[in-house]
Amino acid sequence: MKLGTFQRAAMLIAGTCAAAAVAAPQAAKRIAPAPAGRSAARTTAPQPAATPAAAAPTAPGPSATNLNLPTDPQFLGDTSSVRKATAIVNGTVITGTDVDQRLALFILASGGAQIPPDQMQAVREQVLRDLVDETIEIQAAEQEKIKVTDPEINQYYARYAQNFKQTPQQFTAFLRANGSSALSVKRRIWGEIAWSRLQRNRIEPQVNVSDEEVKQVMNRLNAAKGTHEYRVAEIFLSATPETAATVRANAERILQQLKQGGAFGAYARQFSEASTAATNGELGWVRPEQLPDALATAIRTMPVGGVSEPIAVPGGYSILALEDTRQVLTADPRDAVLSLKQLSIGFAAGTPRDAIEAKLQELIRTSQSMGGCGGAEAAAQRLGAEVITNDQVKVRDLPPQIQNSLLGLQVGQATAPFGAINEKVSVLVLCGRDDPPAAGDVSFEQVYNQLTEARVNMRARRYLRDLRRDAVIDYR
Repeated sequence: MKLGTFQRAAMLIAGTCAAAAVAAPQAAKRIAPAPAGRSAARTTAPQPAATPAAAAPTAPGPSATNLNLPTDPQFLGDTSSVRKATAIVNGTVITGTDVDQRLALFILASGGAQIPPDQMQAVREQVLRDLVDETIEIQAAEQEKIKVTDPEINQYYARYAQNFKQTPQQFTAFLRANGSSALSVKRRIWGEIAWSRLQRNRIEPQVNVSDEEVKQVMNRLNAAKGTHEYRVAEIFLSATPETAATVRANAERILQQLKQGGAFGAYARQFSEASTAATNGELGWVRPEQLPDALATAIRTMPVGGVSEPIAVPGGYSILALEDTRQVLTADPRDAVLSLKQLSIGFAAGTPRDAIEAKLQELIRTSQSMGGCGGAEAAAQRLGAEVITNDQVKVRDLPPQIQNSLLGLQVGQATAPFGAINEKVSVLVLCGRDDPPAAGDVSFEQVYNQLTEARVNMRARRYLRDLRRDAVIDYR
């Protein structure tokens, strides 16, 4: 797995549990707190003490600690404060606290959408499997003498916090308030860095891509120039004729969570039973003819950003997310880089509806008559609006509705207002546009790198499978 996960500010946590309330996934990756940058405490499970074969029960009496303790104490009330090991992986302890904190991260990654009670146990079991995988990966890296330092981990943590517009200290408090911890996130960062370096040191040198293979791919791409491709992600749930109805119901429950704001990548890692679960369900760029007919038909009619209903395919059900579209080796106006100014007006709670409408009409009139970006600052001052400037905005990175609006504008024009009148309303003013260069043929280096990365990822999954097989794991 690559560290792009952190650079994109995704806290996405990656198995099969067909009988669970929601079909639980193939193993995804990462997770298991310990002090950042250091080996997790290796604790060997204690061996039971030898006892005489015919030891007679003893009456309560003073113990070796001079306390009057019963020989078979029965605890009364809540004992949940006693944290026991949930799993021991080659001597490294994973506790219930570790699982709780990583589960909290999964909820944050899903936009705060709460997990239904009937799905909670399946999710917790998968989070534990992910923690086991992460621990195995860190141990494998340590065996190869791969070191990850505290300053490196803290640097990524600070960058992660920055993506949430917070300082590291604020982000630590935010995590704690949401049931997680900085140690849990740093442990995940440690695992990401260690596994990435292990792949680079152990796996990449064994991967070979020949010039002939690269040329064959280049020829196919050039022959397909102008055809449509779709960037697709998938959640696949396996089913048999006997389990089809149950699996379909599970897929419907997952779809409802996605519609309520759950992050598709997080749910793909958690529930998908396809090999792509480890990469957030990403199938990459595909052409319809590469997919089963039912999936091909679906993506041709889906809008960018859309999520499909569960689709019956051989072996189970698939839920698709259409992330983007393009034409092969053809310039796309959505690759243009824009210079934008955003004017935003906020409304205090309890503001009368007529006052909001009046201010909204004033914003519309002002944005149309202010003379473009040169007059934006003065117009914002008159309106009492906030101004944000960004000179490096790729159209493709914006929400689809805003993409369509901006692509129809000339420099100096503004979009229609958008937002929520009970919170904040904004307009975007187009200050400049750098159109993408005319598309040329794909380069040898691009194809070589793509083929190499695909093979490294495949070998890494096989290597992790072998590590799991050889590990000594004691579940408690």
